[in-house]
Amino acid sequence: MTSAPDTLARLEAVIASRKSASPDSSYVAKLHARGLPVIARKLGEEAIEAVVAALAEDDAELVGEAADIIFHLLVLLGARGVSLQQVLEELDRREGVSGLEEKASRSQ
Repeated sequence: MTSAPDTLARLEAVIASRKSASPDSSYVAKLHARGLPVIARKLGEEAIEAVVAALAEDDAELVGEAADIIFHLLVLLGARGVSLQQVLEELDRREGVSGLEEKASRSQ
């Protein structure tokens, strides 16, 4: 079985390689051609679909929607020039910190 970081790193690389492809041949390129607001909106749509799947208690659909969220999040991060590594470093920074404490520190 492949590890999650390996899968995500490969996906991030594929997304980066497709950014400049023809929008006629690549969904990623098509999203980029339409701009950041469309990419962000698509991520939001996928998040709503995941919530609906979770509330419907449909595990298979939830898995698919979760994959769509991760994919579209990586597209959005790439469009903003933010790497998956930066996100992982932030998660590492938060490790061992209470979620309540971390949230409270953001409002200071």
